[in-house]
Amino acid sequence: MTRAVLSIGSNLGDRLANLRVAVDGFADVLVAVSPVYETAAWGVTDQPDFLNAVLIVRDDTTDAWGWLRRGQDLENRAGRVRERRWGPRTLDVDVVTVDGVRSDEPELLLPHPGTPERATVLVPWLDIEPDAEVPGHGSARALLAGLDSAGVRERPDLELT
Repeated sequence: MTRAVLSIGSNLGDRLANLRVAVDGFADVLVAVSPVYETAAWGVTDQPDFLNAVLIVRDDTTDAWGWLRRGQDLENRAGRVRERRWGPRTLDVDVVTVDGVRSDEPELLLPHPGTPERATVLVPWLDIEPDAEVPGHGSARALLAGLDSAGVRERPDLELT
């Protein structure tokens, strides 16, 4: 059985509908869905704000590569076009962690390399898993304590479930 933490985000088009593509696409394996947050873009900042959330999924037959491929398929269904790294996107699905798996494959780095520095991932993840651990980095709560999370704004008016 594998359990994965996935970060989802959208800053183009109907952002909430794009996030719902991911939630619906993982509905058969969904364990938990975080609240929706709005955040400024990270990396390339001259683009619209993102809606972000975190999903926890579990499936007996899906390995780390399976989670990646499934997320990429959902990105494609949402019309994602990869024009520049960290650029605007209709849907982004990142595999944050897969229990018991470490990977240094360029296409599948686990845990996701940006996780320890991204409040946009840690804040929603902690909402649904208060004792979350980032493999090799420690407690998500301790990592978040060292970050500025003021720009991660919960959007209780937007729901994914």
